[in-house]
Amino acid sequence: MPPSQKRIPGRVRKANIIRSAASLFAEKGFSGTKTREVAVRAGVSEALIFKHFPSKEDLYAAILAEESPVPGLLSRVRKLAKQQKDVEVFSVIAQTVVRGAPDSHLMRLILFSALENHELSDMFFQNHIRVFYDFLAGYIQHRIDKGVFQPVPPLIAARAFMGMLIYHRLLTVLFHAQLPHTGEDISRTFVNIMMNGLKNSPPRGKVRMLGKKRKARKRKTRKA
Repeated sequence: MPPSQKRIPGRVRKANIIRSAASLFAEKGFSGTKTREVAVRAGVSEALIFKHFPSKEDLYAAILAEESPVPGLLSRVRKLAKQQKDVEVFSVIAQTVVRGAPDSHLMRLILFSALENHELSDMFFQNHIRVFYDFLAGYIQHRIDKGVFQPVPPLIAARAFMGMLIYHRLLTVLFHAQLPHTGEDISRTFVNIMMNGLKNSPPRGKVRMLGKKRKARKRKTRKA
């Protein structure tokens, strides 16, 4: 068979359909995208689209499974959380977002779905966002119980951290508001702000003792 006529594997065609649908939805929204446009961009027939994805819900779920960074990110941070590596947990999350996750296509897609009150928005929230926030809030609560973090509402703390990161991502994607810093510096700054806000301060007694020691050292210096 000539190379141009080689049969394309089903998994490749399916992946092409997913990417084509995601990019069109991100560009034109859901109501502005027709199935035939997806077929043309993917280089397949409409019938083949419905063969792979019998319903719109199947296509939306496939897009999220393919495009969402949440499952991979959760897998990484869960391992670190088991080891109670606080800085590493927040650092991996920050680095993932600052380096470009979710990508611009997925961000536009989610924004379109939210603005159009589309079912994909609720699907993404329930199956990805909510799962991630529940994990992060649960981890923060665990560290609060251990006396490492301050007793703050864990879900609010999780939203505060992710709010910094997502807002930074929105400014970068929607308004091209780049910062004159490396991604590593930006990530480290967000993590430092979060950790300095969460970490428990030393007990007052210890602070006073440290203060007395400092005063004693100063007095000795004066005598000398």
